[in-house]
Amino acid sequence: MNLPININDLLTARTVEWERLEFKAGWNPEKVLHTMCAFANDFHNLGGGYIIIGVGEKNGRPVLPPKGIPAGRIDSIQKQVVELGYRMVPYYHPIMAPCEINGRHILVLWAMGGQTRPYKAPVTLSKGEREFAYYIRKGSVTVRAGYQDEVELMSLAATVPFDDRMNQSATLDDLDLGLIRAYLKQVKSDLFEESAKMDFVRLCRRMNIVDGPDESVCPRNVGLMFFNDDPSRFFPQMQIDVVHFPEGPGADYFTEKIFTGPLHVMLQDALAHIRSTVIEERVVKHPDRAQAERFFNYPFAAIEEALCNAVYHRSYEIREPIEVRILPDRITISSFPGPDRSISRKDMREYRFLSRRYRNRRVGEFLKELEMTEGRGTGIPKMLRAIESNRSPMPSFHTDDDRSYFLVELPVHPAFAEAMAHEQVTPQVTPQVTPQVLELLNVLQGEMTRSQLQERLGLRDRFHFRDAYLLPALEYGLIEMTIPDKTRSSKQKYRLTAKGTAYAEARE
Repeated sequence: MNLPININDLLTARTVEWERLEFKAGWNPEKVLHTMCAFANDFHNLGGGYIIIGVGEKNGRPVLPPKGIPAGRIDSIQKQVVELGYRMVPYYHPIMAPCEINGRHILVLWAMGGQTRPYKAPVTLSKGEREFAYYIRKGSVTVRAGYQDEVELMSLAATVPFDDRMNQSATLDDLDLGLIRAYLKQVKSDLFEESAKMDFVRLCRRMNIVDGPDESVCPRNVGLMFFNDDPSRFFPQMQIDVVHFPEGPGADYFTEKIFTGPLHVMLQDALAHIRSTVIEERVVKHPDRAQAERFFNYPFAAIEEALCNAVYHRSYEIREPIEVRILPDRITISSFPGPDRSISRKDMREYRFLSRRYRNRRVGEFLKELEMTEGRGTGIPKMLRAIESNRSPMPSFHTDDDRSYFLVELPVHPAFAEAMAHEQVTPQVTPQVTPQVLELLNVLQGEMTRSQLQERLGLRDRFHFRDAYLLPALEYGLIEMTIPDKTRSSKQKYRLTAKGTAYAEARE
């Protein structure tokens, strides 16, 4: 079967969410046509979906063993699917894969998000019927798009997600067969065995990682991200920087490790490095009970979710890396840009991240098949469960009014913070800072605006003040904003933090 995913995973819905699956016990061409149209429109940028013909469903789960399709009908149904594709406007055809499960024949249609959306299909297949409509997925069902949905669908017409676009600066030689086969083996795809003898262009088309006519085939961006040894040649700053500040960002010593390479390999390597060098376990024995208490400085599952989400949702058109900062009291993970505007600040404070748009539908599709992310807003609940289980403090999420960045902050477990405090004879509060920052601390009294601080310092150039004085002091954690959620507010003021106060008092 020529699918880049194992059929058993589809039937158990382990790696593809229910919203992207449709089971059909029998052949119903009209319903299949409407669902094909909905997956092609890919209203939520999830990468389309799968229609499995010959398998019924009950309460949202497949009925196994499958009912199946008579072997003699498989070929005629495939021909009818082709005919249905020509009845859509513009025409569209899914990838078809017959296979056998428990001795029964079924047909899988892989209906990917189309490049020329929006698509519409006949409302019925009755003879003489000329009414067409747009169809989309809403949850687990296919529905006819309403007026507002049609308007939004039209707005997507000229927008093919960046990861699904052809890259005309690359050639077929830039895709590595070894990386492709390693991926297929890892996801247990039935395509793995056939890939050893299959024509390379046909293999890439089956995986939907190339586009264009046979005489001018070009890789899609997602193909280069996953199946090229050095994707940064095509996507500068496609990397994960892990920076460790053992004594805080103001100290002279820090270590930095940069992870590059195929996207999933880069992500796996960065996570392995964090697990081996950062995660610590502490065991506390209690005299009144036999069972000891175990906890970690950070729950690794929470870090994993945050970093996977950053890889999934960042923009690969922005030339900025994902940065992981390991500080004495917290870990921060930052990426660019920020979350979709459909997620409000209130949603973020209440840990609700249900976006109506996914920036990288194909990246998400590949990560889901690798079981590295789940999508559809399940990552944050998983992160919170891991944090609660470890009894760690709740995370915080930061962005600005322009949604130009997104930062996840994971505080260290209180027991580790307390232990670090006991181990230090004197507080480690930024032992060395620049003379400019020292001048700023000396003049800052109470809460002051930027212009007031510049006046006290006798500075006219606001950009020099920002770069040499203000930003370093904020970075060191010596001062803070009074309105951190609105960095550009005209009412913004600055004040000393507890760390800044302690540092100032220590110098007196």
